[in-house]
Amino acid sequence: MPAEPPAWLDRDLGQPGRAAARLFPEPLAAKVPEITFLFWVVKILTTCGGEAVSDYLALGNRQVGAVVEAGLFVIALVWQFRTRRYVAAAYWSLAYAIAIFGTGVSDALHLFVGIPYGGTTLLWSVVLALVFWLWYRSEGTLSIHSVVTRRREAYYWAVVFATFALGTALGDFTASVLGLGYLASGIMFFLIILIPAVAWSRFELNAIAAFWFAYVVTRPLGASFADYIGRKQSLSGLGFGSGRIAVIVTVAVACLVVYLAITRHDIQRPVGRDADPRMTPQMPAR
Repeated sequence: MPAEPPAWLDRDLGQPGRAAARLFPEPLAAKVPEITFLFWVVKILTTCGGEAVSDYLALGNRQVGAVVEAGLFVIALVWQFRTRRYVAAAYWSLAYAIAIFGTGVSDALHLFVGIPYGGTTLLWSVVLALVFWLWYRSEGTLSIHSVVTRRREAYYWAVVFATFALGTALGDFTASVLGLGYLASGIMFFLIILIPAVAWSRFELNAIAAFWFAYVVTRPLGASFADYIGRKQSLSGLGFGSGRIAVIVTVAVACLVVYLAITRHDIQRPVGRDADPRMTPQMPAR
């Protein structure tokens, strides 16, 4: 069980510790979906859509686009943390919003701060490793089946954000700096994502490690193909347009999420909340 909030929180005016607990109550069940084939389909589609939506918003006023991206992120974040168990619409809304916002943040570090793609790739790699370390140090496991408290959920979404930002930087690095172009980058990441699948199924790679390995790679995989289809031919793309990609992918994600919400095939089985996750850090995440 999570530690009690510091006493000074409740002594503050308005007792913000208790107010936060009322606004974002402790979960009653796992807050993330079971990992199925459809999970990976929707995940990759959100990476495609996030890249396309962010690129489309960047075509207009960048300040307005940034406000829209941040607004979508905040709304989805509050919705997800207000729920007390996994809700497909809330979960995937936040995943999609992070895909959009994470792309914008990563691109801004390159375009406006001036950090090269290699630098942003290294930066987000360090951030991701740090969040993983803090999560494991605090909870003793990185299993998605352990996401049954607000604190673990916060770690989970911090990891998700870092993976999206890292994937954006890494995809741009391979396409632009290494000169592979978007199509070759997409094919390369498709082959890379097969590594954890084969290593898990054939060589008994730890399921948690295999899951997060694949999860990180979905971002540059989806983003590379989105860029290849949407970007201009002069930029090694097909020129279909980011706006069209954004609409098509958003509709596809919405249809699949509705299907998941109706069938409830991706809801995790209940697990004992009193079990100490530190005793089972190898808990499989499949």
